[in-house]
Amino acid sequence: MARKMLIDGELSKSGEEEAHYDFDLFVIGAGSGGVRAGRFSAQSGAKVAICELPFDPISSEVSGGVGGTCVIRGCVPKKILVYGASYGPELEDAKSYGWEVNERVNFNWKKLLHKKTEEIVRLNGIYKRLLSNAGVKLFEGEGRVIGPNEVELIQLDGTKITYSAKHILIATGSRAHRLDIPGQELAITSDEALSLEEFPKRAVILGGGYIAVEFASIWRGMGAAVDLVFRKELPLRGFDDEMRAVVARNLEGRGITMHPCTTLTKLEKTEGGIKVHTDHGEVILADVVLFATGRLPNTKRLNLDAVGVELDKKKAVKVDEYSRTNVPSIWAIGDVTNRMNLTPVALMEGTCFAKTVFGGKPTKPDYSYIPCATFCIPPLSCVGLSEEQAIEQVNGEVSVYTSAFNPMKNTISGRTEKSVMKLVVDAETDKVLGASMCGPDAPEIMQGIAVALKCGATKEQFDSTVGIHPSAAEEFVTMRSETRRVSKNKPKTNL
Repeated sequence: MARKMLIDGELSKSGEEEAHYDFDLFVIGAGSGGVRAGRFSAQSGAKVAICELPFDPISSEVSGGVGGTCVIRGCVPKKILVYGASYGPELEDAKSYGWEVNERVNFNWKKLLHKKTEEIVRLNGIYKRLLSNAGVKLFEGEGRVIGPNEVELIQLDGTKITYSAKHILIATGSRAHRLDIPGQELAITSDEALSLEEFPKRAVILGGGYIAVEFASIWRGMGAAVDLVFRKELPLRGFDDEMRAVVARNLEGRGITMHPCTTLTKLEKTEGGIKVHTDHGEVILADVVLFATGRLPNTKRLNLDAVGVELDKKKAVKVDEYSRTNVPSIWAIGDVTNRMNLTPVALMEGTCFAKTVFGGKPTKPDYSYIPCATFCIPPLSCVGLSEEQAIEQVNGEVSVYTSAFNPMKNTISGRTEKSVMKLVVDAETDKVLGASMCGPDAPEIMQGIAVALKCGATKEQFDSTVGIHPSAAEEFVTMRSETRRVSKNKPKTNL
């Protein structure tokens, strides 16, 4: 059967004109997005190759691994550490439920790291088998674009081979950014934080995003003293302000020392540890300093400028709504494009690419109602618009419904940490525009809420849905009293 491929915006009727290329598709980068795009393209009949740097838990310009950031040095190992960090507080809470822990419970950091490494090695193998089973040719080495239809592969021994491809897909992801201050070489990034040989008793974390609050929770849950330094008044910029405040209270309640509106100016190595200087004149002594100051697209070594592929100010690959660059044969997906940098989004973009180019069905990624979660302890999860975004985007008024309650589990354990839920509704149409939750199991609950919002659910439909009792999730269908009504011309109240 002849393959259908997108050629200059039109679907071909025959694959004969592609016969002179080594591959129909060559993918540079075997992370979540690249693997998805390669597999699905191959399943549509394309001849596909993919290249990736050799496996290593610590990312560098010469190391990577099939599975990419998420599997090797991101979501998966992070979540494993979050699980590990949760057991300490859980054991404390268990005492109120009759569990008598008579001896001191010790935490073995190296054992957890060993288990974590075993899991990512296993997943690395699974991803390789997925590619093999789909008929995708995997090359180990560094890929560079040397022409609109040419990829140069630098093999592990340094030799170079050139391959031609009708389409080239860039899926090289991103890398951690380091703050340029004196002594910055003493700090680590999230890569190293996931593989520290010794558990830090004192940690300073610079940053207020996902990675910063997650590692603050991880290390604090395991018993470390943690100082979290961030530039804004609240962590998690871009999330709903009310929920950001909840997270900040929870982090502080768990024993994390917060330093809002603060940054670091200098790091010094001393016999007692790393001396950390802030712009407020504070000095903190730490065993480890983590820079969680954002990530940058991995485009430095791809040779894209020489080929004429346009990059933005942050060196991300510029693409159109179908993930195509200004060079018609070159495409890009995932974090390297710096659109919405989430693993499931890269998977969606990879799927849409395969449908567009090889599936005969041009498909744009849909970025509406994408749920996300920050795995601090307890986690925050949301979907749709925040209250602030709704106020800006809705012409009329916005109805806000909130609920803050002590989870049933805490009524026995005595932990004073409320779960908070929120619905943001268009007052005129009754459509639910956004939902947020901070509390145990928030990501698991929010995935179901995301389906409802994607389908255009109204507040009336939420109210008419029968809840599961007793559960925290039922609160989303029992919030019937409006907390406040706001608009661009009406300030918030009752926060």
